[in-house]
Amino acid sequence: MPRLIEDNKFGWRTDVEFAREMIAGVHPTHIRCLKEFPMTSKLDPELYGDQTSKITELHIKNNLKELPIHEALAKNKLFILDHQDSFMPYLRSINAAHTATKVYASRTLLFLKNDDTLKPIAIELSLPHPNGYQYGTISKVYTPTEHGPESIIWELAKAYVAVNDSAYHQLCSHWLSTHAVIEPFVIATHRQLSALHPIHKLVQPHTRGTMSMNALSRSDLINAGGYIESLFSQGKHAMEASAVVYKDWVFTEQALPADLLKRGLAVKDQHSRYGLRLIIEDYPYGEDGLDIWFAINSWVKDYCYYYYKSDDIVQKDIELQAWWKEIREVGHGDKKDEAWWPKMQTRDELVESCTILIWISSALHAAVNFGQYDFIAFFLNRPTLSRRFMPEEGSDEYKKLISHPEKGFLLTVTSKDHIEGLIDLLNFLSTHDSDEVYLNQRENPDWTLDTYPLHAFERFADKLGKIGDAIEKRNKDKDKKNRAGPVNFPYTFLIPTSKQAGITDRGIPNSISK
Repeated sequence: MPRLIEDNKFGWRTDVEFAREMIAGVHPTHIRCLKEFPMTSKLDPELYGDQTSKITELHIKNNLKELPIHEALAKNKLFILDHQDSFMPYLRSINAAHTATKVYASRTLLFLKNDDTLKPIAIELSLPHPNGYQYGTISKVYTPTEHGPESIIWELAKAYVAVNDSAYHQLCSHWLSTHAVIEPFVIATHRQLSALHPIHKLVQPHTRGTMSMNALSRSDLINAGGYIESLFSQGKHAMEASAVVYKDWVFTEQALPADLLKRGLAVKDQHSRYGLRLIIEDYPYGEDGLDIWFAINSWVKDYCYYYYKSDDIVQKDIELQAWWKEIREVGHGDKKDEAWWPKMQTRDELVESCTILIWISSALHAAVNFGQYDFIAFFLNRPTLSRRFMPEEGSDEYKKLISHPEKGFLLTVTSKDHIEGLIDLLNFLSTHDSDEVYLNQRENPDWTLDTYPLHAFERFADKLGKIGDAIEKRNKDKDKKNRAGPVNFPYTFLIPTSKQAGITDRGIPNSISK
């Protein structure tokens, strides 16, 4: 059975667990530190009108621990889970009268407390103006309440946020940012690099099974009317929405340090380990991920520097240059003219590019994929669909919700008709196969006859083992409240190896095969 992150008799999450899921759950890669207030939108105002957030300081001041809003921003105390722009363009179609899905665009504001936990302090739910997109939004802001009718409304507001986050996670953070973007690297590796080429030997383990899994996804999961369109709120717009998000995809920003800096989850600090200081010190994905990232980076550097003694050798490697050219100009052809692509003229560019490739294929995918069953299969924790709008105060629906909150909640979220298919999907995605090959392993022990790379890989495997031990130790630290949370569900998704097959909540496979 999936883990139950529960608060009361009905299984609703506390605010603590709701917030923890954003930094130590199945989707810890989208939250960011807030740098402006009120929040604005990148949507074209000529098409979508004014999309500026309706959350005001009045909504949140009681939860800012007496900090003025400008001081809370300056001290990096405010964080946001923003699904406004990625949902708003599709809401008129999704919510059309003949559809069974009723969904909002959402913004969730969170406050960083002194114990390093996050507290949700406001949720904004928005719909397009009934007279047309160009007139902006109709928005309502909800704030946390522990008792009375408004506490039930607050639980429902969190459910609408989960519906948004589940869809964005599955289509963008999972499918797009791992499966889809890595496919051009897989194809180019097999087309342009001979089996004896050192970079082929380095990255080939990280291509295993990806093409067959992506083919299965296209035929059975992301196909028209398939699992994803049927079980998640974007429906027929799912692939379109992920394609729009791809327009903002930047290869170099997939490096974990760059990603953390971009989202404001870390700042450069020469006195901190790795030269980065996490804004939320107890951020399990960030803390464990940095250990994994720099271990991969060190291994790749040892390997590449052995075969490439100078930048000149990189530049004159015909196969390597053809490989990189195909990745940029064919596989990611829509972005071939972007200035951010590494030029593949130096050893450091080779090391960084290969590190990013391996990171995406292994640790990033593990972090966003293998916890799905535990977090989502108990659908009350993290619904993937909503079937009706928030009831208006005074309406019959509102009265029924307040008098029978459990029934009202069930009538709103994912229906029982969808549950079996959802559980089947999540069980499949979250299961490690019996022949899984993990990040500290090679399928073929004789993958190279060169002594130095063999010893370098042994050092890498040993380092990963120590990282796994360190993660286990962190998870036992009672002062790290985000590590396990009130329900004692420790963050183990970046422990490098799983000792058994099945749903184990741990293990970083070499490649994307699920």
